[in-house]
Amino acid sequence: MRFAVIGGTGLIGSQVVRKLNAAGHEAVPHSQSTGVDIISGQGLDEAAAGADVVINLTNSPTFDEASLDFFRTSMDNLLAAAEKHGVRHFVILSIVGVDQVPELDYYRAKALQEDILAAGPVPYSIVRATQFMEFMDATLSWTTSGDTVRLPATPLQPIAAEDVSDAVAEVASGNPLQGIRNIAGPDVFPLDELGRITLAAHPDGRSVVTDNTAGLFAAVQGDVLTARPDAHIAPTRYTDWLA
Repeated sequence: MRFAVIGGTGLIGSQVVRKLNAAGHEAVPHSQSTGVDIISGQGLDEAAAGADVVINLTNSPTFDEASLDFFRTSMDNLLAAAEKHGVRHFVILSIVGVDQVPELDYYRAKALQEDILAAGPVPYSIVRATQFMEFMDATLSWTTSGDTVRLPATPLQPIAAEDVSDAVAEVASGNPLQGIRNIAGPDVFPLDELGRITLAAHPDGRSVVTDNTAGLFAAVQGDVLTARPDAHIAPTRYTDWLA
């Protein structure tokens, strides 16, 4: 099969391209660096032409309200190109629990992206993943002040990017789900504990203080960002990934 991987040079996209090509498919990465602009539409006809499957792994450059316009415009453009060129399957990567946190602009934008895809003209699959292990350093930096990191005790179930790319490649290679596949790492941690584990493995002089008002995840209520009962559980444990 031939895959057009939009955002195919990023963290997940580059791995998906590698895995699909290794499996004997033809996966072509597309991004701004290859001349594809999903907002203006430049290069989309060329990217979609001849593709059996479009995988959209692009992300908004901001996490604020502007992300709504980004996903609305980009999905409209991509779906139009996919329909025009007879694409048979359209796949996106989303977030477990994304529709349960309306307080966050970015989560509302990702939920909108899902809704646009589900209402669109192309058979589809949505892969929802829990928080990436690779994003933990950024999460710590958001709420660092001096030597103190303030983190809420929000339950998270981190997953390795390698496992996410495996799931995306598997779903994209199959028949359209016309629905959602949830994927998650094997272990649940309160975010503050996850921060302490991270800094114990790679000490840099900082320490974690529990503060349930701090940072992006303070808006999350309960365990909505952890695996649903139907989730596929990935094998990589956070402590092994850290090591």
